[in-house]
Amino acid sequence: MKDFVLDGREFIELYKILKVEGVVSSGGEAKAVIAEGQVLVNGTIETQKRKKIVAGDCIEFRNEKIHILPT
Repeated sequence: MKDFVLDGREFIELYKILKVEGVVSSGGEAKAVIAEGQVLVNGTIETQKRKKIVAGDCIEFRNEKIHILPT
């Protein structure tokens, strides 16, 4: 499991967190896997590429889990 700290932001968009954490190689790939229903947010399939991810959320993709932490 990885932790991602929001660093003063209220949220980060779903496709950006996948790209920043390196679980995909590009923003385009992130958008594609989200649209295909391969990404879970808090245990539920999420297809909104720009879904606002906030502190306390948990992202799952393939065998990776990313916990979102406040600043």
